[in-house]
Amino acid sequence: MPAPLPRLIIEPAVRRALEEDLGLAGDVTANAVIPAGHRSTVVMAARKEGVIAGLDAAALAFALVDPDIRMARHVEDGETVAAGATIATVTGPSRALLTGERTALNFLGHLSGIATVTRTIVDAVAGTGASIVCTRKTTPGLRALEKYAVKAGGGGNHRFSLADAVLIKDNHIAIAGDIKTAILRAKENAGHMVKIEVEVDTLDQLEQAMAVGADAVLLDNMTPETLRRAVAIVGDRAVTEASGGITPETAGAVAEAGVDLISIGWLTHSAPVLDIGLDYKNAGD
Repeated sequence: MPAPLPRLIIEPAVRRALEEDLGLAGDVTANAVIPAGHRSTVVMAARKEGVIAGLDAAALAFALVDPDIRMARHVEDGETVAAGATIATVTGPSRALLTGERTALNFLGHLSGIATVTRTIVDAVAGTGASIVCTRKTTPGLRALEKYAVKAGGGGNHRFSLADAVLIKDNHIAIAGDIKTAILRAKENAGHMVKIEVEVDTLDQLEQAMAVGADAVLLDNMTPETLRRAVAIVGDRAVTEASGGITPETAGAVAEAGVDLISIGWLTHSAPVLDIGLDYKNAGD
């Protein structure tokens, strides 16, 4: 289980989602149909097998609607559940439960979907020595939560922001003129604590990057055979990272080429939601 995110990170995103869902008049359906003071117990259940992530966000969604809601967890983030498994039991005022339902499920389903596909890739490269990491291809405003979900699935995190490290990509190189110029400028202007990584498409570019001392190299869209040659060129002089169109079916071969990291953008930008529902159980105490 990854270290939980602080509430101050989660709460702004959850509040924005609730405000979006409540609109100007609030939940007109629950307020019209459900008697004031009525209480219920509901369960959050997985419709499909998957890895759970986002329980704190789901619990906060309910609590911000009504602090009288209580959510008892039956699993923790990072655990795999079977289809039909009860994830949590939630008890409180019925109107508030229904009002918070969609926001809670949106966070839980989205983040669990990311954790689930991450676990699939992590399992595909098990035993190779390669680590799976995500990228900055995240939903605006949800980066910390989505990167947390990747960790819940057994993956790791690349940069959180542009301030974390220098990553010289193809457009930086094109504008700077060449790889050598780009790296030397980075070395001159970045602090001594800042790592410098450069994206390369060919082994010739890789040789240039190593000649001027890149700390890490992003080997973009290379075949497993080319990756093996790239790893041999780098040796222990830099961290090697493979990226570009990697799937669960191809990840094993990429990892076996000997790279240190495999970065995959679709973990966060295209992971399917894990289907999780909220079902009425009985009138609450």
